Amino acid sequence: MSRWALITGASGGIGQAAAKKLAQEGCHLMLHYHQNEQAAMRLSAHLEETYEIETHVVQADLAKKGGVDELVSRLPLCPDILVLNSGKSHVGLVTDTEKEVLASMVQLHVTSPYELTQSLLPAMIQKKAGHIIAVSSIWGETGASCEVLYSMVKGAQNAFIKGLAKELAPSGIRANAVSPGAVQTDMMQSFTQEDVAMLEEEIPLGRLAAPEEIADVIWFLASNQSSYITGQILSVNGGWYC
Repeated sequence: MSRWALITGASGGIGQAAAKKLAQEGCHLMLHYHQNEQAAMRLSAHLEETYEIETHVVQADLAKKGGVDELVSRLPLCPDILVLNSGKSHVGLVTDTEKEVLASMVQLHVTSPYELTQSLLPAMIQKKAGHIIAVSSIWGETGASCEVLYSMVKGAQNAFIKGLAKELAPSGIRANAVSPGAVQTDMMQSFTQEDVAMLEEEIPLGRLAAPEEIADVIWFLASNQSSYITGQILSVNGGWYC
């Protein structure tokens, strides 16, 4: 029997790669997006045609209060796999960060994932099965100057996963996170070629990650290959931070 997965932020680079990987492995998919409807619909059509799976596209703004209620009300069923992938970076000094930006970033990365997990857990607990995978960041582990807010919310995601895993283990539900370093996605568009070259010099493997390499780890954490792994933050950063 095929499992259903919900991927938040499915229209982004890592989200699309994760959707393709899970579809390839036979999962049916609920694809969440905020603004990029065209990308989400294209992805849905491609996956249904290529992998002969069912998809359901759903829109919601998870950076605002009430966004999770909108999302949950539009889901056709409760997923077996929840991939918490919605996110955006924020570059700026602490002293320059506006309160509205702070509230939006905390809502998107901390409050909404908590509320969404809270809403979907009863069905998982009833089935005594489920997988929750958060897409965190290297900065949640080590912190970054000029990305203090982003580091804070990603660090909160890591702590959320560690606590959640202990609480849910008796119910047969596993919770883990994948923590990417620099990945070739739209998030890197603000970097010049020179910036990217300098960044690659800092990374021991000498290159950025492909979104597919993050997707492979997401699937690993949702598969039986990781059946004894829970509460872990799996770093995928080319040796940039060990």
